[in-house]
Amino acid sequence: MGAAFKRFCVRFCCCCCCEDEDEEEKRPLLGHDTLEYFEREAKRRRDQETNLWSEPGDPSHSERDDDRTLYNLLQTRAQTQRGSHGYRRLSIDIEAMRDMRREVQDRWKIILENLGFMAEAESLLNVSASASYDRMRNAATARTLLQTLYTETSLFNSNEPPPERYLFILDRLIYLDAAEDFVAKARRFYPPRDDDDEEEENPLGINLPLLLSRMNQNISGGEDEDEDEDGGEITGPED
Repeated sequence: MGAAFKRFCVRFCCCCCCEDEDEEEKRPLLGHDTLEYFEREAKRRRDQETNLWSEPGDPSHSERDDDRTLYNLLQTRAQTQRGSHGYRRLSIDIEAMRDMRREVQDRWKIILENLGFMAEAESLLNVSASASYDRMRNAATARTLLQTLYTETSLFNSNEPPPERYLFILDRLIYLDAAEDFVAKARRFYPPRDDDDEEEENPLGINLPLLLSRMNQNISGGEDEDEDEDGGEITGPED
């Protein structure tokens, strides 16, 4: 009946009722404000997963010094005039911390690809901020293996405890029966190095207390953005 009525309207009623129906069908299910909200939430989650490194389940960014430092640097930069000397200096510090994190992740990716996980390496290394310790299948074993990697390899740059995010990756590898092979490869590819080797390979190592001091200077307004004490301009990423 509906189809016959529609044909009747098309033929005899100037298509008025059909046009209204078509307009209603084309009306989006989600309004513009709703779509903007979902886009903002998606961006917020992406930013959080990018900047939250050590403790995936810590939305406050306060449980670990490196997470808290990076989060505070990002907050300070957001309140600093874009393009200013202070903004550029903060960008350099932020990128330096992110480079260290990418370096560690690249080492894990190399080992995973060497084990045959060519297509799966990216997904295995992806740990979101919503990761839950309760969902881990082999938490105790994963923690033991993480400590082994920390003490018996040079996978991690920092002298601080290794990032908790790698617990979830090891838990996945245990499930795939590849964790022991991963540890063996890590020992072979990245043997432990002494302090001299570490300083030579990482002469620009991140000093968290120094970054905190710089951040506090920016918050207190103690720096002069219009004048560079060294007489030179520092440039760096501004994303």
